[in-house]
Amino acid sequence: MEESQYKLCFEILRRFKKADILDSMILIGSWCVYFYKDYFSGTPYIDPAVLKTRDIDFLIDNPQSIRHEVNVPALLHDLGFVTTMKGQAGYIKLDHPDLLLEFLVPEKGKGTDKPVRLSKLGMNAVALRFLSFLSANTIRVKVENFYLNLPHPANFALHKLIIYQRRLKQDKAAKDRATAIEILKALINKGESAKLRRVFESIPKKWQAKVIKGLDKVEDKAILAALMGS
Repeated sequence: MEESQYKLCFEILRRFKKADILDSMILIGSWCVYFYKDYFSGTPYIDPAVLKTRDIDFLIDNPQSIRHEVNVPALLHDLGFVTTMKGQAGYIKLDHPDLLLEFLVPEKGKGTDKPVRLSKLGMNAVALRFLSFLSANTIRVKVENFYLNLPHPANFALHKLIIYQRRLKQDKAAKDRATAIEILKALINKGESAKLRRVFESIPKKWQAKVIKGLDKVEDKAILAALMGS
């Protein structure tokens, strides 16, 4: 990550906290890798400095939980964020040379190809499958003088193993898989194999099959053993 990206990310979090909307969000995506560093303190872990991404994604698990009306595009406008529309459906993103901010919600029922309106935030969100798995088990990490919601690393890594197989771009798929493997190894080295196995056993059998399919290399045997309790 560039230093300018770190500074901008932290300023976004500060403003969301001050506006009292941060607690209604879960930070997901590659930025989690950076904020997990204290969770894995003392355990071999990914060097966050090698991360390269502009995307910063916030999951809104329950839009009704947002208590205050805050126009997010206006809140971040002076930082240089420009509102852009993606696709014919009109998905809203906030674009900056250093970061691209987007809101997501879990897909429900048969799903939808239309944006989900976040009226209290002046934004809309993309509904995607599997996101409920990220919100089902979260941790809170301290950032400066406030706390940030993140998916538990076990959920984050297993989710990556599922979605990388759905990626159209092979470079992004390979990156997702590599990140998942490193976090799973860190969890095992941290002594959380039992926790990892419980999370794995909590997901539907079809999802479990996708995870196992994603662990198709010889060097993944230790992770498979941890998941299967063998």
